[in-house]
Amino acid sequence: MIDAMLGYRQGEIHSAEFFDEWGKLCIPFEDSLSEEQIVVYRRILDCVSETASAEMRATYKVGFKDGANMMQEVQD
Repeated sequence: MIDAMLGYRQGEIHSAEFFDEWGKLCIPFEDSLSEEQIVVYRRILDCVSETASAEMRATYKVGFKDGANMMQEVQD
């Protein structure tokens, strides 16, 4: 259930400014790489993305559970 809630709320993240910065930095950088280097670079980006995503899910779950515990303590 928590994973479903997280997935729903990800749509609220406004990433336009990050996309602009991405274009300014990464596109020229990729253009300077060889085909082999591009493959390695994209694998690195995938690892970074997967790690960040896993950390956000874990943090959300912990925060949600902590919030539920606090609400339960207030009710008791």
